[in-house]
Amino acid sequence: MKLSVNGTTLFYERVGTGAPLILLHGNGESHGIFSALIPPLSERFTVYAVDTRGHGKSAPVSAFHYADMAEDIAQLIAALSLEQPAVYGFSDGGITALLLALRSPELLSRIAVSGANLCPHGLTAAFLRSARREYRETKSPLLKLMLEEPHIAPRELASVRIPVLVTAGERDLVRERHTRAIARALPRSALKILKGETHESYVVHSAKLAPFLIPFFSGEDCRY
Repeated sequence: MKLSVNGTTLFYERVGTGAPLILLHGNGESHGIFSALIPPLSERFTVYAVDTRGHGKSAPVSAFHYADMAEDIAQLIAALSLEQPAVYGFSDGGITALLLALRSPELLSRIAVSGANLCPHGLTAAFLRSARREYRETKSPLLKLMLEEPHIAPRELASVRIPVLVTAGERDLVRERHTRAIARALPRSALKILKGETHESYVVHSAKLAPFLIPFFSGEDCRY
């Protein structure tokens, strides 16, 4: 299905029954990365798996900004008349979810984020070197996004009063101390660092998060 919001057109799939749950993928991906996660989630929730602006089957764009992505989802929630949905975001999707919770907290019930960062320097030095090198060669607007945004101060997260589940892989491209700082800054957070996992290994075409997301989005304030 397609929906026009915020000056662009987003593609999304809807599956399941129950309380609304929005899934947001990462940089350069599509909702298809959640192929293994959607089936268990859709047994408990109405899942809205979105292709974010410029990705997948959504309309192309020439430039990317996390603020635009957050506003897209705020307008999608309003257009679909979703009542305080939960949001799960991976990587860029996690940043979008955090911005949405900061800017429009009344719209959401709770969020979970995986591999999110508050600023480019939250990423490992090795990843940043590689991304800069590739950007010099390709001028990719998606790489430009990661190298220049976001800019969220940890103190801002104190205003997020809804429950937040923060996860990352033990071998993530987000620095572990950065992930832990995000969780500490959120008043109602739970943190899970998954042993042996990389940035995407437990998310992309994986159902490994289902045992954590299902109870969390069912209303439990989990502590891992």
